[in-house]
Amino acid sequence: MTRTGAAEAEATPRDRVHAVRHLYARRGDRPTTGDRAYALYLALLLGLVYVAPVVLLARASRPLLSLEPVGTAAPVAALVAATAVWAGQLTGRFWGPLVTEPFLLHVYRSTDLPPARYLGALARRRLAYAALGTLLAASTAAFLLTDLFDRPGPLALQGAALTAGLGALAPAAWLWGQVRPVADNLLLAVGTAAAAAALAPLATGAGLWPAAAATALAAALLGRSAFRSLPTVDLARLARESARAAEARTFALTGTLHHALDLYRPAPRGLTTALTRPDGRLRGPLAQGAVRALRTRGRTSAAVALLAAGGGALALGAATPGGGPAALARAAGAAAVYAGSGRIGETWRGLRDELIMAPLYGGRGGGTPARTLAWPVTAVVAVTGAAGAAALLARGPLPDTRPAHTALLAAGVLVLVLGARFLREMKTDLPAALLVPLVTPFGDLAALRVFLWQFDGLAVVLAGALVTYRLPAASAALTALALAAWCVWAGLRRTGRSPLRALRGRAG
Repeated sequence: MTRTGAAEAEATPRDRVHAVRHLYARRGDRPTTGDRAYALYLALLLGLVYVAPVVLLARASRPLLSLEPVGTAAPVAALVAATAVWAGQLTGRFWGPLVTEPFLLHVYRSTDLPPARYLGALARRRLAYAALGTLLAASTAAFLLTDLFDRPGPLALQGAALTAGLGALAPAAWLWGQVRPVADNLLLAVGTAAAAAALAPLATGAGLWPAAAATALAAALLGRSAFRSLPTVDLARLARESARAAEARTFALTGTLHHALDLYRPAPRGLTTALTRPDGRLRGPLAQGAVRALRTRGRTSAAVALLAAGGGALALGAATPGGGPAALARAAGAAAVYAGSGRIGETWRGLRDELIMAPLYGGRGGGTPARTLAWPVTAVVAVTGAAGAAALLARGPLPDTRPAHTALLAAGVLVLVLGARFLREMKTDLPAALLVPLVTPFGDLAALRVFLWQFDGLAVVLAGALVTYRLPAASAALTALALAAWCVWAGLRRTGRSPLRALRGRAG
């Protein structure tokens, strides 16, 4: 045996994994130093233009949420910890820490190494990065939105311990969500809700220490259980997830983030014959939309939950005078309704495809947008309205609140959200004009235009929700209606059709 063969025979599994990663990191198409420098430049530019003004404005104004009373801090901490677990689980189901480059995973699967050897190293490294990112995000949110760190004292120390616990809990739930089956994830989600509901009243008089200790203990238990499940990971499913993630990353880097998100839409199942009547004719628009929603039950359930939460937050925010928590509830409710309105049905994208593709059998009258958007608009209005009414009835009568004023404000924001969702769903490929350099004293801001184009719908929703609530009821409704009309017009223009002709349903 040669010296090289002896060295290879004596190499440990850890050395072999390190050697594979070392060779892959020096591949020909790896990112160069210039690529990393340009990415850092864009991050700094975004921070200076967008993040810095928000930080200065937040620190110059009163905090949105005051945690100085001990009775207020404990329920908020329990809710934040539960949200961190749920968000980590949900993210892990779609894009977990074990998702890696398809070629690298293929190389590992072709060897005799056990999965725990190469997946464990990958998971530990990414969980460390995720813990650092979660810690920074939680600290920044607490610094900007609350008065937790405004003054030194026991509450600030407890807040630091809680943010450290969240930094460990969210990554552990992230790994758990990927390696454990769906039944275990549902059990953990229900258990987290029950624990948060039980811990909040018990910890009211003890500050944030019980919440910090509970998050640290839960992170240790979840992390240990998740790492023990690494040998049982389905490598075939992991390979499919890695391939899908690589394709989504390509779409995102080329400026078509909406195409990347479309890859993660669940495939419809069942009820294949329910779209037609017994005589072979298609059912009506509302019936077709309801059947399509039932074919993706998980997506529809998430949509109903988002719409219900958003409707309740919108109604309470509209009925509560003043700013602070009310303004935060308004913006959060509008964002939740915006997210749920896209998941309630597939007819948004069906309308886009119908408008951008050439008609095979001539033009079709009857109003294409009205026919395809009947179900999502009806479902969004029904679920949001019912949830808002239930939230107001549960809250009880509020002083100095007029029902007509509340209904008008909530309806205006709801119309604005639907218009912004229409604008987003009519998006096709990235316009080449946005890639033209935009030279300013601050540098090339073309990347900022691309960033705004990617998230234009959400930006319209948040800005419009905050602006309309600063105006009187009639002015707010007219402003929201005008913004929604502009969103519909701009969305139709994105399809390359004349807006008036598209509204009439005739082919150009």
